[in-house]
Amino acid sequence: MKSFLNISDLSSVELRSIIDSARSRKISRKNLNKSAPDQDKPFEGKSLIMIFEKPSTRTRISFDIAVKQLGGSTIILNPTGIHYGKGDETIKDTAKVLSEYADIVMIRTDAHKNLVEFKKNSSIPVINGLSEQSHPCQIMSDILTFEEIKGNISKKTITWIGDGNNNMCNSLIEAAAKFDFNLKIGCPVKYKPNKKIIKWAQKNNANIKIFGKPKDAVVNSDCIMTDKWVSMNDKVNKKAKKKSLKNYQVNKKLMSFAKSDAIFMHCLPVGRGEEVTDEVIDGKQSVVWRQALNRVHAQKSIINWCLT
Repeated sequence: MKSFLNISDLSSVELRSIIDSARSRKISRKNLNKSAPDQDKPFEGKSLIMIFEKPSTRTRISFDIAVKQLGGSTIILNPTGIHYGKGDETIKDTAKVLSEYADIVMIRTDAHKNLVEFKKNSSIPVINGLSEQSHPCQIMSDILTFEEIKGNISKKTITWIGDGNNNMCNSLIEAAAKFDFNLKIGCPVKYKPNKKIIKWAQKNNANIKIFGKPKDAVVNSDCIMTDKWVSMNDKVNKKAKKKSLKNYQVNKKLMSFAKSDAIFMHCLPVGRGEEVTDEVIDGKQSVVWRQALNRVHAQKSIINWCLT
């Protein structure tokens, strides 16, 4: 049984197979309606349970559509409607019960430890739909999107601007090691990446450089990425954090220091006028809507990988 909690858990070969399968399956259904099943229906007769501890738009919808395209069905749960998380049933017992009902579980959680505990006690695969530590499904979608436009990501240069110590940047650091791309991170000293993840990356031969000035980070980059300065349930002084990051906005001037054909990515939702300007996110270099679409295709491939 295989679960998908972190990019670092998989080998480079496994991750590459997921991306290649996603691309191939997407191409094969280009003439089908959005919710029409793939011809082979590999998930027919199977079901995915989704547990949401946090609000969701893209994760909820993209997983639901992904399973429909694979020929299966979904059940959506949140902690207010079930015993899970209320203190009257443990994660351990919930995992054992849901393992009897479905074929695979996706969890979007405030606490990565909940994913680990669920996986430990589950007899079916578990997928990380987002935690405070990592967002692997989004990064797989981003790599799929990048390669559709720019070719193989190996040896290319990706720049992350903003908070270097959040779940997206954590997963991007892991991906840099596994997919062999250069990663430059532009962030304030206060928001440098987690030391433990950087140590892991160095041990795994990742090419990562950290810059204090955003301009230095974007020079000669193929892709500029950012995220909301304040994430959902971020237990910080929001006003103070935004003030610390105000010079790390992705705008037209900053984009001009990257390669002329560089693309812009954002996992959404976006804080327009904060981490990015309207001019950039709505401009010709932006690929954010394709990123959102490719969540469907990347997650289909992740589901298939978990079950094979």
